[in-house]
Amino acid sequence: MRSGVSPDTFPPRGHEAKRLSIVDAAAGVFCREGFAGANIDLIAVEAGVSRQTVYNHHGDKEKLFIAVVRDLTERCNAGIFATIATFPDQPGDLEADLIGFAVRLNQNCICNRDGKFLRKLIQTEGERYPELFAEWREQGPGRTWPAIAARFARLAYGGYLAIHDPDVAARQFLGLVNAELQTTFMLGGTPSEDDVVQSATNGVRTFLRAFGKRPSPTSVKRHAALANA
Repeated sequence: MRSGVSPDTFPPRGHEAKRLSIVDAAAGVFCREGFAGANIDLIAVEAGVSRQTVYNHHGDKEKLFIAVVRDLTERCNAGIFATIATFPDQPGDLEADLIGFAVRLNQNCICNRDGKFLRKLIQTEGERYPELFAEWREQGPGRTWPAIAARFARLAYGGYLAIHDPDVAARQFLGLVNAELQTTFMLGGTPSEDDVVQSATNGVRTFLRAFGKRPSPTSVKRHAALANA
């Protein structure tokens, strides 16, 4: 909103539209200024509402920050669960199918705007204000990691992977497939499509070296015997 323009001059907006506008503006301000540097007046200006409207909706800055984290978590979760629905439960080519899944996960959930905002808030404010992320820990990783672990458990049950602890495997997978994107993220950049594919490819190949199904000694001896026959 331009300086000197009263929020009252804008077309009327409903309660939900105002709430979304405030949360969206606050996400940008908190990411740019940090929790300590942000203030309600600046958020109100960027949302195109009055200062009192922000207080009416959220009470104070801490409650508004929690609302921002909650909103970003819900939107990120929606993308993650939609992507989990495409997980290759019965892969034709395990490596290629997992790479495709990893690319979708990175593009839809990690490299998009909501993912970038949420990651920035966690990285910059998580250590100073851990209590503000309690709901994120429960509703974010607390829900999405077990859902991914369950998919890997199915692959193990189907004989595609050698996994003893699906929770560990899921965390390892998530860490590996975006490992090469972290420097770009830390510098505030957006990885290219090629970067996303390369990181996913290298991560999946490393994952499969750790958790890929290995042939039994009997099978190896049988193949060796046939080769020497």
